[in-house]
Amino acid sequence: MTEYPNRPVVAAWVYTGWHPCPERDRLYGEKWSEWDMVLGARPHFPGHAQPRLPTFEPYDDSRPETAAWQVSLAQKHGIDLFVYGIFWSRGKRVLEKALDRGFLALDTDFPFAVMWANRMPRGVRPVKAVPQPVIDPARLVYTDPDDFLDFINHVCVNYFCRKNYFRIKGAPLLAIFDSTFFIRQMGEELCARAIGRARRLVKSLGYPDIHLVAVNPAENRLPIYAKAGFDATTHYVLLPHWKGDYLQDYRSLARERAASWDTYRRRTGIIYYPSVATGWDATPRGVMHSGNRPRQYPWWPVVTGEHPEHFASFLQKGIEYSSGSNGASITFIASLNEWSEGHYLEPDQRHGSGWLEAVTHARRFL
Repeated sequence: MTEYPNRPVVAAWVYTGWHPCPERDRLYGEKWSEWDMVLGARPHFPGHAQPRLPTFEPYDDSRPETAAWQVSLAQKHGIDLFVYGIFWSRGKRVLEKALDRGFLALDTDFPFAVMWANRMPRGVRPVKAVPQPVIDPARLVYTDPDDFLDFINHVCVNYFCRKNYFRIKGAPLLAIFDSTFFIRQMGEELCARAIGRARRLVKSLGYPDIHLVAVNPAENRLPIYAKAGFDATTHYVLLPHWKGDYLQDYRSLARERAASWDTYRRRTGIIYYPSVATGWDATPRGVMHSGNRPRQYPWWPVVTGEHPEHFASFLQKGIEYSSGSNGASITFIASLNEWSEGHYLEPDQRHGSGWLEAVTHARRFL
């Protein structure tokens, strides 16, 4: 099994949206790919760094050779762990092939874990500039103790049992993306009971426990995560202010976000794993606007001034903070490959392999 090593761990979130699936085929046609939005992006203002183009041919992430290439990049540059987002809604799976047919087809010891992306994927077209909720209600994933137990059993049977699944003191790491909605829609008491049942199931299958991580905790409800039964919190992307200025400076945001990490630890009373991002620009997911730009995702906000050198400094702070905290030392990076949201480590035509080299650079000081 892949046990937590006695050293800092750098983990990258992995987005699994780069292969065909029936739901998207029905909406956009079999030849459509999310790469179409990346390659077709255009600048929305003078100096806007779009399109952000890869140095490689667009890949299909359900192919083992894609996963092998990604693992080789990670091993060369000091990334220790991939955390794959997996979609589950009462047994329905989507975009599962990147993990199930891509990565898991490799004969590799490279560690992985999973994050329950407990929202269905966005309709990504790109979206039109019309009034609509930021989160389409149809994407919300409702659960209950029985469904959550089914999900835990699913990940136990299909993932936790793998020799390279990442564990902390024998406990498989499992993250929940929209942890706030997960708690709110069941209520704190029922949520705590559901997590308790899940822990008992995992122990009955021979594991000492699960290490449960709440992603994207709500700032106004931080004490609830420990009460609900989580072991730690972190973020997927902790960088821009979602309702702040349209253009936001990367270095200023990085300093501010690094200063906030300890607040999450103190106010939740549990471990906080720092999360750092290479940038944020989701404009490829929206049509070009005319007139006033919509003040919402994916057009607003845009982070500017991002650079591998600044990212290396941000990541170094994350590793240092995590190393000084209680428990395992893990720093998450957003992300390996969220190209259409502007945070990725894979090589691009602006900086080459600079984002990956920044990881190597940040680790040299440890």
